[in-house]
Amino acid sequence: MRDVSRKWKEVKLADVVSILGDGLHGTPKYDENGDYYFINGNNLNGRIVIDEKTKKVGIIEYEKYKKDLNDRTILVSINGTLGRVATYNGENVVLGKSACYFNVKDDYSKNYIKYTILSDKFRNYLNTHSTGTTIKNMGLKQMREFTFQVPPLQEQKAIAHILSTLDEKIEVNNQINKKLEEMAQTIFKHWFVDFEFPNENGEPYKSSGGEMVESELGMIPKGWEVRELEDIAIITMGQSPKGSSYNEHGDGTVFYQGRTDFTNRFPVRRLYTTEPKRIAKTGDILMSVRAPVGDINIANEECCIGRGLCSFRSKNSMNSYLLYILLNLKEKFDVFNGEGTVFGSINQKDLKGIKIIMPNDSIVKYFNDIATSLDKKYLYLEMESRKLTNLRDTLLPKLMSGELRVPLEDDDIS
Repeated sequence: MRDVSRKWKEVKLADVVSILGDGLHGTPKYDENGDYYFINGNNLNGRIVIDEKTKKVGIIEYEKYKKDLNDRTILVSINGTLGRVATYNGENVVLGKSACYFNVKDDYSKNYIKYTILSDKFRNYLNTHSTGTTIKNMGLKQMREFTFQVPPLQEQKAIAHILSTLDEKIEVNNQINKKLEEMAQTIFKHWFVDFEFPNENGEPYKSSGGEMVESELGMIPKGWEVRELEDIAIITMGQSPKGSSYNEHGDGTVFYQGRTDFTNRFPVRRLYTTEPKRIAKTGDILMSVRAPVGDINIANEECCIGRGLCSFRSKNSMNSYLLYILLNLKEKFDVFNGEGTVFGSINQKDLKGIKIIMPNDSIVKYFNDIATSLDKKYLYLEMESRKLTNLRDTLLPKLMSGELRVPLEDDDIS
């Protein structure tokens, strides 16, 4: 083991990067058949996130506006939502003005600098030095002036290795959960939209000649029926407690106000209330009832729900099946987004009256058993990731400040 009395030094961001610049101030010529994505700060989330809404450009626009992005590049959002971070991994992209980029010098650990940018110290710096009231903006000059402490390179790598290991496990869990969700959705669509559920011989129903009959929602398998949502679910509309009962230190019942408390599948604790009004039980499905209507989470504990939410509970103890019905009704909920003078919303009467196609009980139970198994795996990995995230967030400031030192072996850590 080496002596842990290793000296740290104070540097500015400008000292550790070879270049720090921003993206295109303007709009490129888009090309839906192009091979290059036009990204902004909202595409940054640990990595560059590309989705169906991301616009594309062709080779001419790319050559005109490309930047010197390489394996030492870190991207940061500096306009609108500040401080979103991603490492560059070779994607074909053109940067918009709300993203800046900098290339870390070889004598500093790129990942250590990334975690410095993810630290509370840098976020506080952004909030203090940004301009604008409605839309925040961080200037490149101020970015260059950000000051922080760095240890010797080997210790930088060791610190980054610890934090990266936690992030990698979280990302693995996220990818597994994404696959689990895709599996359940694929089965649901195949069975209840395409009507290819297994018949008594284990063959896909419709393509094997299964009988179809007319209904008010179109052709459906014989023995199925059109029902209203209230026939299969208990629907509870949220009601917000008095504001004076709110607290953040855990006094009373956990309180979810609306979709701002939602994550991919389970809400996060922010507030508690000592005077809960409407309660959702563990396993209840929570849905946003104010714009955007129809976002879904699951209550993983008993909680109070505010007026931005409602809860659903299956009347026949088949919540996993109900979950996938609701996820696939999103477009129906959007119909109600125009209701209300300020916010789009949906009320209990409208929810109760939504028409759904209801299979026979045996098919519902079969799917519910499959979905429940997938949902349990999803919950386990999600809760594990939350624990790992809390551990990372606890370690990060202690490691980055030198409060917690990392013992080093003689061999270098890459």
